[in-house]
This record gives sequence, structure tokens and C-alpha cells, in this order.
Amino acid sequence: MTGAGHVIGGKTFAAGLRARIAGAVPAFEGAAGRAPGLAVVLVGDDPASAVYVGSKGKATVAAGMESFEHRLPATASQAEVEALLRQLNSDDAVDGILLQLPLPGHLDEQAAVATIDPDKDVDGLTPVSAGRLALGIAGMVPCTPYGCLLLLQDRLGDLSGKDAIVVGRSILVGKPMGQ
Repeated sequence: MTGAGHVIGGKTFAAGLRARIAGAVPAFEGAAGRAPGLAVVLVGDDPASAVYVGSKGKATVAAGMESFEHRLPATASQAEVEALLRQLNSDDAVDGILLQLPLPGHLDEQAAVATIDPDKDVDGLTPVSAGRLALGIAGMVPCTPYGCLLLLQDRLGDLSGKDAIVVGRSILVGKPMGQ
């Protein structure tokens, strides 16, 4: 590696991005006749997940969008979770769905995620979304890596030929072989 590493703080960039998104909401409203809507599904009572879901709701409303929060008990069945996701898929007021992970241990996360309409999959986690990303086809992409990319582009401009290391992860995708 050549050169020194740099820590990039994202608060100022994030505030500007939120303002740009809020500025685009009126055009969406004019075209669609309604504000964009984000549905967040939280299963169980994980404190960190509850804080994250609350912050997403506040940010959504602050940007002039509709926020639909759905909380299911930790005892919810796979069928109940997937039924809610299918309902949100067919709800015209919902443009995006965020299924807060991790789910309680008795639930199959991959099956639940695969239930989400790829065109409403704001985390870019469905198999179709992942395939679109791999093939370079437009679609939803995972938020954390995309945010990192936007920060790097803001700081460094064109990223062609550059290397970057991102420490941390937003989720664990897939399971190790044999499990």
C-alpha cells in the first residue's frame, strides 16, 4: 500500500445527502400523487434494532416521506413474517421495504428476505437484487457499501484504479458451507 490512510467522517456528507433526498420528494409527489413510503419490519425486541428502526422512521419523516413501522413479536412464525412482507409488496403506498436483521433464531432470514419484492428491497438483499448488482443491472443496492462508495467518491472523485479497505460490516450474508 502506498500513501497514508485517511479516516473519512460521514456526518456532513450524510446531512447533505438527506437534504438532496428531501428536495427530490416534491417531484415524486407530483408524479405519483403521494409521498414516497418506506415500510420497516422489526421482529422481536432487540434493543439495537429498535433504535435503528426508530432512527430510520425519524429520518424518513424528516425527508417528507411516509414511514410505516411494523413490529411483530419475537414469537412470530415464518408464515406471519412472510405474510406481512407479501402484504407490503402489494401495498401501493409502500415504495421500499426494510426487514430489520437479525431475525429471531427460529426464523429463516434468507426465506424471509426472498419474500420481499426486489423492486422494494431497500437493502438490496434479495437474490434478484444481488444478481442485478453482480450483473451491473440497475436496482437496489446494499446501503452500507453504497454509502461507503458515495463517501469515497465525494472525498476522492473518480475511483477508477483505486483500492479501498472498509473495516466493519452491515450484515452477514449467507451461511458458511456445511451449516
